[in-house]
Amino acid sequence: MKRVFPFLLIVVALVLTFIFPSIELNDAGPAQFDKGDIAWMLMSTALVLIMTPGLAFFYGGMVNKKNVISTMLQSIVCMVIITVIWGIFGFSLAFGESIGGVIGNPSTFFMMKGMLGTATWPLAPTIPLLLFAMYQLKFAIITPALITGAFAERIRFNSYIIFLVLFSIFIFSPLAHSTWHPDGVLAKMGVLDFAGGTVVHMSAGWAALASAIYLKRRNEANHSPARITYVIIGTGLLWFGWFGFNAGSALGANPLAVTALATSTTASAAAGITWVFFDMLRKRKPSAMGTCIGAVVGLVAITPAAGFVSVPHSLAIGIISAIISNLVVEWRTRTSIDDTLDVFPCHGVGGMVGMLLTGVFAHKNVNPGIANGNGLFFGETHLFLIQLLALVGTSLFAFFGSLLLLKITDMISPLRVSVEEEIAGLDISQHGEKL
Repeated sequence: MKRVFPFLLIVVALVLTFIFPSIELNDAGPAQFDKGDIAWMLMSTALVLIMTPGLAFFYGGMVNKKNVISTMLQSIVCMVIITVIWGIFGFSLAFGESIGGVIGNPSTFFMMKGMLGTATWPLAPTIPLLLFAMYQLKFAIITPALITGAFAERIRFNSYIIFLVLFSIFIFSPLAHSTWHPDGVLAKMGVLDFAGGTVVHMSAGWAALASAIYLKRRNEANHSPARITYVIIGTGLLWFGWFGFNAGSALGANPLAVTALATSTTASAAAGITWVFFDMLRKRKPSAMGTCIGAVVGLVAITPAAGFVSVPHSLAIGIISAIISNLVVEWRTRTSIDDTLDVFPCHGVGGMVGMLLTGVFAHKNVNPGIANGNGLFFGETHLFLIQLLALVGTSLFAFFGSLLLLKITDMISPLRVSVEEEIAGLDISQHGEKL
């Protein structure tokens, strides 16, 4: 039955395509589409998608040689599974008609209905609604992929698929709706998250910590990375794709997109060099791995702030986030928590630092749409307190919600591979393949 059930789900999806062709026109009035905005958002959508293969290289290079394929596949499989879910009901859960400000009505855009014609998203009136949906899909794809670094080298592939589906439905979608839907509870509070510091990185980071705690330590002591060159390639792809991630979140080819692009690249550069210099200060050699991790931490930290802060403050965010994440990585190594690729110290902590520093450095001259005044650095406290409150609430929801989903998944299908399968390596034991 376990082998038949997944294929039956595909058969159901096939049947739905015949019942709901979604060819009706949605006449939302005269089209106000801007070709420049459409072109930029098409490009941004492609840029964000390439981040997931980039993440596959980034993570794949860090694990043991016998687990490279399985680790990379855990990222790639998100591209196929989440896309199907998104097309059927996932987009509706995140951006459909609000139910209590925490989740969308799954019937709103079921099977992508209402996407043809002049339909647009209220906050993106110059691009087609379908383009907005496809852009947001790429965020839904990479979020569960980020978690995989925490339980790499010891999770059963079939169980991982169940968990990523549950995470997408019950953790990512409510957070995306609450933060980015105009009627979401966090959006109404005025919480600032320009491109996913809360929705993507904090949720993935806390889920990673929950996963590392739940699955416990690996059995083998040999944790040498397989390919540092893969990590370097992955970093380049992530940095390249992040321009779509952050600058694309301006939802148009406009000055705000330029600001987000500039703050993203400066924060990443500052974090990368800070990580190296901080290691040297602590009598460590400047490493390729450290440079790459630092650059990604900077990208993570600037994500919530990219469209709200100036370039000088993006440099500050990069520097501060690199030092804090570096220290948390060091702390983690002294505990029993086996977060394989330090997802929580880098993505979780980086996202939290970025969210708080958004409340410190945000200014209306950068983005007039800020509702709760300027940041703490400019003598105002309200925005910072709102960011802090949202951070605590999101953290509790993502961590304990993920623990519950891990338990449910484990009851359906055991999460951990056997000791023998782990020693043999997941490439062989789970996929029958090897480098």
